[in-house]
Amino acid sequence: MNKKIIKEVRPDPQVQIRLPDGRVLSGPRGTTIGNFLLTLHEWEENPLMGAVVNGTLRELTYPVQMEANVLPLTMADNDGARIYRRSLTFVLEAAFEELFPGKYLSVDHAVSSGGYYCELKNSEQLTANQVQALEDHMKAIVSKDIPLTRKQVPLQEAIEYFANKGQTDKVLLLKYRKKDYLILYALGNHLDYFHGYMVPSTGFLRWFDLVPADGGFVLHFTRRSQPTVLQPLTYSQRLLSTFRQYGSWLTRLGIENVGALNKSIETGKIREVILVSEALHEQKIAEIATQIVNRKPRPHLVLISGPSSSGKTTFSKRLSIQLLAQGISPFPFEMDNYFVNRDETPKNENGQFDFEALQALNLPLMAEHLKLLISGEEVQLRHYNFKSGLNEPGKTVRLQKDSLVIIEGIHGLNPGLLPDFPVQETFRVYVSCLTQLNLDRYNRISTTDTRLLRRMVRDARERGYTAKQTIERWESVRLGEQRHIFPYQDNADEIFNSALAYDLSALRALAEPLLRQVPFSTPENIEAKRLLAFLEWFLPLDEDLIPDNSILREFLGNSILSDFSLW
Repeated sequence: MNKKIIKEVRPDPQVQIRLPDGRVLSGPRGTTIGNFLLTLHEWEENPLMGAVVNGTLRELTYPVQMEANVLPLTMADNDGARIYRRSLTFVLEAAFEELFPGKYLSVDHAVSSGGYYCELKNSEQLTANQVQALEDHMKAIVSKDIPLTRKQVPLQEAIEYFANKGQTDKVLLLKYRKKDYLILYALGNHLDYFHGYMVPSTGFLRWFDLVPADGGFVLHFTRRSQPTVLQPLTYSQRLLSTFRQYGSWLTRLGIENVGALNKSIETGKIREVILVSEALHEQKIAEIATQIVNRKPRPHLVLISGPSSSGKTTFSKRLSIQLLAQGISPFPFEMDNYFVNRDETPKNENGQFDFEALQALNLPLMAEHLKLLISGEEVQLRHYNFKSGLNEPGKTVRLQKDSLVIIEGIHGLNPGLLPDFPVQETFRVYVSCLTQLNLDRYNRISTTDTRLLRRMVRDARERGYTAKQTIERWESVRLGEQRHIFPYQDNADEIFNSALAYDLSALRALAEPLLRQVPFSTPENIEAKRLLAFLEWFLPLDEDLIPDNSILREFLGNSILSDFSLW
């Protein structure tokens, strides 16, 4: 080694960042990542929200002190969209508290066209004129481009601050925080905690409006596919009713936020919460079974659909048990056995086999066999060999006189699945995990996060997948849901909400070790770190308290229904 070429120097006052396309930007050391990236003129159609700096998610206010590889994040990216929506919620909070001091606003749940449904608690809802005034005030705050500043405070100081504001939900949440500090954000005189990063200033938040909706209003924002275009607002009245029913269940249980959930675990009251929650699930399943039995004419087919990790399999089996109790013998018909041969399978835009396309099924043959089954004929069903990719003869079946057929699959609510079957001969159920429990009034829990964690735990146990592999596949799973499931959810005769108040407390102990194994250098590590930080808010729950027929057992394991079969 030639030691003569090594010498001590002073740090270079300039620092470089390298972008994924090979471009290199240079600027003074300590320059924020936002100032670096905003010198480029490519963010008009897809606004910049944050960046990944040397493998770590950062805000645009993050100062660059060393050479870095930088991946810009825009509103079209998951993390960029979260930053935008979180920051917009803070502006909503500030504007609301300025116009309506003393009132209690809750950001409840997402709506499919892009937005959060919001409503006042324990007071009259806003009038249309008041909603418009609130929107105007938010837009005035945005036009002033007010900085959103970040500071770290001792935990006890934060608790005292929120106690003085009367925000008991936040005080109870922070009581169970293990870290002795909290990150707060300031917008003018408003100070609050939000679970995640923010934009540098309100001027980044130009695309939104407020729309009165069913007593409350929707904070309407753009979708990732068109970051600067507000799509027409649509929301499902039936889904809203389902969310409200679940909210009333939580109120009955005394579990209206995560702090209250943690308190029930700490004080040993969680056993009662679990028993009542499971009873409410069973009551709803029994009600659906009764609807099926009492409908005139009685349906021949029950079609069940819903997004990934909603517990459709366990729901189907528990529904079968309830139908049996009412004298009906259900037959589980496996839609996947009617895939066409692999070489006939349609391909997607990337040239890969698209097994989620409706055309991947032999629809005429499936309809023919269902009609024969319903008429009492003996039928040799099909069996799809996933190894060979060939459709083969399956078992021979003849249904009993009082039987009906249960079909579970992603296309269950799509009218194109069985176009020749009269609507009155079918009963359609949409199953989804519609989380209503929130961290506090402004920090909502994403239904998608709950489903992802459920799937991660099940994938590891049943398929040997790592958390990295599950996260890697998740975007594709969600795209399939948006194409094949969500557009048809309003076709359902009934909605079953498979969420349980203690989902995340039960999943935490199994999910955390999986998430910690995601390698740092991978894109999936950013999502793993986010989910780990999120799970920290939940006290872990003893898994042995979960009943063996619970929806959660489909993901945790040891379900008494795993081998349940009538045929």
